[in-house]
This record gives sequence, C-alpha cells and structure tokens, in this order.
Amino acid sequence: MSDPARIPVIVGVGEVADRPDAPGRGPLGPEPAALMAEALRRADADAGGGFLGRLGSLDVVNAVSWPYADLSGRVANLIGHRPARLAYGPVGGETPVRFLHEAAQRIARGEAEVAAVCSGEAEHSASAARRAGFRPERDALPPWTAPDPAWTNPRVRDYLHPQALGHGLSQPVFVYPLYETACQAAWGQTPREGRAESAALWSAMSRVAAANPSAWLRRPVPPEEIAEPSPGNRPIAWPYPKLMVANPVVNQGAAVIVASFARARAAGLPEHRLIHVGPGAAASEPRDWLSRDAFDHAPAQDAVLAGALGRAGLAPADLAAIELYSCFPCVPKMARRSLGLPPETVPTVAGGLTFFGAPLNGYMAHAACAMVRRLREAAGEAGLLYGQGEFVTKHHALVLASRPLPAGIEPASAQDEADRRRGAVPPVAEAQAGRAVIETHTVLFDREGAPQKGVVVLRQGGARLLARVPAADHATLAALTDLDRSPVGLPGTVRPAPDGLAEWEIA
Repeated sequence: MSDPARIPVIVGVGEVADRPDAPGRGPLGPEPAALMAEALRRADADAGGGFLGRLGSLDVVNAVSWPYADLSGRVANLIGHRPARLAYGPVGGETPVRFLHEAAQRIARGEAEVAAVCSGEAEHSASAARRAGFRPERDALPPWTAPDPAWTNPRVRDYLHPQALGHGLSQPVFVYPLYETACQAAWGQTPREGRAESAALWSAMSRVAAANPSAWLRRPVPPEEIAEPSPGNRPIAWPYPKLMVANPVVNQGAAVIVASFARARAAGLPEHRLIHVGPGAAASEPRDWLSRDAFDHAPAQDAVLAGALGRAGLAPADLAAIELYSCFPCVPKMARRSLGLPPETVPTVAGGLTFFGAPLNGYMAHAACAMVRRLREAAGEAGLLYGQGEFVTKHHALVLASRPLPAGIEPASAQDEADRRRGAVPPVAEAQAGRAVIETHTVLFDREGAPQKGVVVLRQGGARLLARVPAADHATLAALTDLDRSPVGLPGTVRPAPDGLAEWEIA
C-alpha cells in the first residue's frame, strides 16, 4: 500500500446559495469573500471539523463580481487562519479542477497535509447594487469589503485578433456559437436537429438542477421551452437562446477540502466518506480563437479527456458519474462524442451552468462537491470532472473515485498530444473583394430579439477572414438562420465596407 501520508482524499465539501428570497435575508446578501468563507466552514463541518486550522494551502478561484485588493487575504481573515501557501488564481472555468488537482499533487509530494480550494461570486447582489446607483469605483457597500480603486477587470481580450475585436466577437457568448454551427455541419445535422439535441440535453440538466438544493434555478424545463424563442427565452447569439447559455447572475460559493489519507484516518473519518483524487490532464488551444485549425473539434479537449482516463486506467464506460463543462451546448456535445458516450448520457452531477448557475469561474467547484456526494453513495466507483476556460481554450480533466486510484503526482500536461492532433491553421487575411464561402457563423440579437448583424467566418482561397452581414440584408440573414439547411459551405461575395470592415452577401 502507498504511504497513507501521501494519498490525497477529499474529506469535506461545502456550498452556499444566497437567494434573495431567503427568510431573514437583508437587501444585499453576503459579499463573494463571505460566501467563500462560509463554504469553507461548511466543508470543514462536512469533514467533522478541525481541518481549517490545519490548512497548509488555500487556492482561491478568481472572482469578478467585486473589486478586491486582496481577496485571498480577506478569505483567510474571515476563516481565522492564514495558510503558509495562499494563492489567488487566474480567470478560467477550468481553474477549480486545476486547483483541486494541484492540491492533491501537493499532498502526494508531501508538501501539505491539508489543502483547500474555494470559489464565490455575488453577481446577483452586485448587479442589484449597480441598478440602485452604487458604483464599485466610488462606493463601499457595508458590510462588504471596500472596493479597490486600482482594480482592473481580469477579462481583458487584447490577445484576440483585430478582426475578432473589430466585429465584436470578444465574448464567449458570441464565439461558442461558431463551434456549435461548425459542429452541426460536421456531424451532418440540420440546425433544427442540432437545436433539438441541445434542448433535450439541457432539459435533462434542468432535472438534475431541480434536485440539487444548491442550484439557482430548481425547475425542470421541457425541451420545447428551451428550444423555442419566447419573451423569457430571447435569442442571444444564433443558434443559442437565453436558456442555452450560462447564467452568471447568481450568489453562490463552494469549497473542497483535501487531506492526506493518514490525516483523515487520524480524524476518525470513515473510509466510505473519503473520495480519492486520481490522475488528471490539462492542455490548451491557441488563445486567439482565430488561430485554431477548425471549429468543429478541439484537439486539447480530446487530448485531455483521453489523457485523464488513460492515466487512471479507465474507459468512459467505467464512469459512474460525469461532469462535462456546460457553458454552452457545443462543449458537452463535443466531449460526449470524444468520449464515445451514448446520446442519452446526462453529463452533469450538479445541473449545468444554465440551471445550477454559473458563478463565473467557480462552477466546477460546485460540480466537485456534487461529484463527491454522488461517489460517497457509489462504493468503488469513479467519476470524471472536466472544466473549460475562455473560448474553448483551456481544458482540465480530473478523475475522482470512492476507491484508491493510480497516483496522480505526474505533471498534468497533455499539450504535446493536443498539438499532435491539431491540423494546419489557415492564415488570417484581410478581405479581398470576391468570392468567399462560410466556414462557420453566428447572428447577434438585441434585447427585443431582432437581429443586429451576422458575423461569418469565411474561407477565401487558403485564408480565413471575418465579415459582417448587415441587419438590412434580410436574404443573407434568412440563410444564416434557416433551421433546415446548414449555411456552412455556402458561397457569397465579400467586399470592404466604408468603416474598414468586410461585409458578406450570399450568392
């Protein structure tokens, strides 16, 4: 048997969902740091108590809903203990999985006996405060921590290609649809069939969220309500309406405590409560999404999913539970196909980022909590956590199990395999007047559901470029939003517009 002092196990999980309609709640609710601290206290209680004071390492997931000067220090003050290692992470939906993996590796290397990961966002409260006229740059909201006047938003997109910025495709909600459209075409689906698959998948996730006490939206939603645009389900970016996109306007916190098996045994914890942290894998796509080889697959995703399971000695069919990141439907649909899972697979234990809620970078911490609860009821079984960040960019997968697993102490990188799987990348060119065909596309809508413009990714010769479809070009927009025919591969004419951007019209 391996050294019990070097075997990492999850001993406690804790979550908070601060609902504005909770009895006795004030008008504002707790700040993100307070949500994190409360989640850590609940995780400690779940572990039987006494672990917070032993923390040698604490990773705090990046929070965006409030401008802190030192968020990790604030959390440490609130729990009354400052670990020797106190870290604040970068932006990315994969970071909770990465932090959990790295915490386990530190224990496996003997660098810590107890470690924790926590996340928390209060975007619902912060949005309400802004609507009431408060501004973080000038106002403190007692009892919240005073805002940092030097704080800068970490979600700067200056690494994107000027064409992406010029056409406004600098937010995930406008880029993931490009993958959805390209994947539908590659899979031989009409947009209607792709929408139906997404709606059925999201409906299944809503049922999981409805049974999760920590979820934000706890109502099963039928597929037709998710698929069809309506006043409560307005179109956002084709082909996604509101009920197919992540919901960040929540107040939620989560925490996971990892300890050595020896420490857990010394604390008297029964073995069926201990969840083993096994191997994982990580890789990235080129950060500028226009520098990808294609939009109908993600080599880094494929390499990470295969790498984590391979290192654990598992096949996809061996998994009793799975959480595939679900900011937008294309992500779990791509991952399901990569893993070879059947279409009826429900790839969530928490409920997904639309219905459970999407506390920005923190969702996978909640997924880890749900996975631990699931595996505690499934003796000898294994589960997979897979998180993603930015624009299908950063990928991290991790295996957990209610039994010992192969050591996950080796470096997590699967980057070499991701790079090996990647095809040739077309150069990005300035528009040349003439013929160009659609590689993929989206259509952006206003709050009333009217098209603002289309944006097409085009191939012209061997090059790639972006072009706009004006709202007044009804014929081209109709082709882009035709539910019964994919526009991928359709030809048209590209020409420069007076503002210097390119415009495209269907042939």
